[in-house]
Amino acid sequence: QVQLVESGGGWAQPGESLTLSCAISGSGFEINTVRWYRHRQLPGSQRDLVAEITPWGATNYHYAVQGRFTISTDNAKNTVYLQMNNLTPDDTAVYNCNVDLYIGVRLDTYWGQGTQVTVSS
Repeated sequence: QVQLVESGGGWAQPGESLTLSCAISGSGFEINTVRWYRHRQLPGSQRDLVAEITPWGATNYHYAVQGRFTISTDNAKNTVYLQMNNLTPDDTAVYNCNVDLYIGVRLDTYWGQGTQVTVSS
């Protein structure tokens, strides 16, 4: 059974950095596209795609985090990372990892439980 466990969230001051991790447990899978989403918990806000990386290394970032956040994967450790630099209060949100996995010929998507990131002075 595949599970995604996130860690690394917490509190940071503006300008500081945090690194989120998403560890994928289980067996018999192959990691495909990986994404990080966030929900800023503001009235009317929606869950935004923050970053994604394809199996061949192509990346895509939300314009608000471009140049500050970096998504990466360590396939040997079955772990996905989101390095977040120069954090601002607008980065405060619940962050979820989302992973497409091949299990045999079937492609399914899995979600982490979410981790809270709070940026304030």
